[in-house]
Amino acid sequence: MNYKDLIKKLALPEKYSNYISLYLEPLATRIDKQSRYYSTSVIGINGSQGSGKTTSAIILKAILETRYDHRVAILSIDDFYHTKKKRTQLSQTVHPLFVTRGVPGTHDVNLALQTIDKLKTASKNEPVHIPRFDKATDDRRPEHEWDKIQEPVSIIIFEGWCVGAPPLDSKILYEPINNLEKIEDEQGIWRKAINQFLLDEYQLLFKKINWLIMLKAPSFDVVYEWRLLQEKKLAQSLEMEFGSKKNVLNEQQLKIFIEHYQRLTEHCLITIPKIAEAIITLDDQHQMTDLQINKQ
Repeated sequence: MNYKDLIKKLALPEKYSNYISLYLEPLATRIDKQSRYYSTSVIGINGSQGSGKTTSAIILKAILETRYDHRVAILSIDDFYHTKKKRTQLSQTVHPLFVTRGVPGTHDVNLALQTIDKLKTASKNEPVHIPRFDKATDDRRPEHEWDKIQEPVSIIIFEGWCVGAPPLDSKILYEPINNLEKIEDEQGIWRKAINQFLLDEYQLLFKKINWLIMLKAPSFDVVYEWRLLQEKKLAQSLEMEFGSKKNVLNEQQLKIFIEHYQRLTEHCLITIPKIAEAIITLDDQHQMTDLQINKQ
């Protein structure tokens, strides 16, 4: 399979073709084999912000569809964020920090569950509408802008920074781990609520996953640099399309923003490798360095 056009479209370096042949093609072969046990297989991809989940999902989809004749749908947990109105309500009734999207509790889990179930029975007579979230406006896009799938899929790739995450031990939630928790969540209400959401409705969602993959960052320390790169790309695309960088975070705002995700990201780096079926190890320069299959 020739990946030149896809690599160019995704604005990836030419050497990315090596990662495809060394890691993503073998991974696609494993996914194809395990998918035979299900009419529609749900593949989860976990990875910290900026780890390349979306890129990997797009390339896996291309391999699975062209080489193995699958019909693949890609879902991102980011597209299931609650609306800004709903998050504002959560910030008023549970804790002010819930106005910021990202952590468990800020997603419409029921919508995600319904979408996955509908995809398994999609048809031309009953197309499935896939929600899309606009990060530039920090709100869900209107339904007429959602994507539409009009035929059954054999594989659903479900990616997200906290996908597959098990709940934390409540005993470790008392001590803050950064300035955000120390100052904005002094009594621990926010982090305890996050864990309760993760324990309850999010586990129902993650049980839909048949095979879990992790793109494993070396540490949380690199996440800021990776996320900064994402923000710069977003700024460039917004400026080209709209002539504005509205709602793009500056470096100081970004440092505060990622503190919302530190606790759970570090938790995932410890726990997900123990439960994932496959792990792709990344170095601090985003390069894939190893593929480990934990379960056959």
